[in-house]
Amino acid sequence: MPYYYRFDYLIRNADGEIVDGSESGEALSFVEGDKNTIVGLQNALAGRMAGDEFKVTIGPDEAYGWSQRNLVRTVSREVFDVGKLEVGMIFQVESGETGEVGKVLSITEHEIVIDSNHPLAGLTFNFDIKVLEAREATTDEINAVSPE
Repeated sequence: MPYYYRFDYLIRNADGEIVDGSESGEALSFVEGDKNTIVGLQNALAGRMAGDEFKVTIGPDEAYGWSQRNLVRTVSREVFDVGKLEVGMIFQVESGETGEVGKVLSITEHEIVIDSNHPLAGLTFNFDIKVLEAREATTDEINAVSPE
């Protein structure tokens, strides 16, 4: 039976500065095997118990992957049907059942360079974690992440 974990966290950059954390919001939680939690966190919490506190570094292979050059491409400006385009703008394109999120990197008169990599691709995360809850997931929690 999969486990349910709830935990407080801090994320530190390479200089040790806090860049995110649950102090300003709610603790994170997940059920083992869900597709919304990075594999590195799932692996780091596996077998942990409530009260455990630890640090873990999670690289791109177990987080959001590496940036892929083929996801940075140049498209005709005509592809975008918006009034004002700006560098840094985030957009979502949906095609059938799939969607793609991208970021505008540069704009010329006729072309736009877009990056469809995950915004956190290529990053390493340094977590400080305190496990608040670790137990077998309920049937409802399991069904919420993998409906039958």
